[in-house]
Amino acid sequence: MAGSHITKLALASAMQRLMTEQPFERISVSDICTACGMSRKSFYYHFRDKYDLVGWIFEAEFVEPNRERSFSSSWEFFDALCSYFYANRAFYVNAFAMRGQNSFAEYFSEFLRPLASGYFSALFPGKRENSFFTDFFTDAFLVSIIRWLRSPEPMPAQEYVARLKEVVTGIARKVAQEEI
Repeated sequence: MAGSHITKLALASAMQRLMTEQPFERISVSDICTACGMSRKSFYYHFRDKYDLVGWIFEAEFVEPNRERSFSSSWEFFDALCSYFYANRAFYVNAFAMRGQNSFAEYFSEFLRPLASGYFSALFPGKRENSFFTDFFTDAFLVSIIRWLRSPEPMPAQEYVARLKEVVTGIARKVAQEEI
């Protein structure tokens, strides 16, 4: 099992290096294998395709290390997530540019959706509209992250999250005042 993990890490490292140099679409499985000295057979033993590898990188580097972590708030979680993306910006700008059915943006939306759903179910128990709230939040957050990462000089992650928090809480306050 350790050997399998080492192989996956080698393939992931090669993919990350290649994606900082060229667009995802121009990288072939053969390029990845050549970059880390592995065979295509080894690649396909571990991953369905290069899309699967990109998803595995996110799982291995962010999801798994944070699975048991107890975040004190949603904002602390967003800070950790955005700090990770910021630290790996060159790779994730390219990952979010992927198009198609198995794109990273689609994968990331599916990662966010259950988190948002749980949040909105707790916030608005019994509401049938929770799927609408979940979709709206997931889409808005995804587009905002992509725009932030793609900017020529993105603000640091902590500043981005602080601005996100400012706009969300500001809107919430304004809406609450109008409801009274």
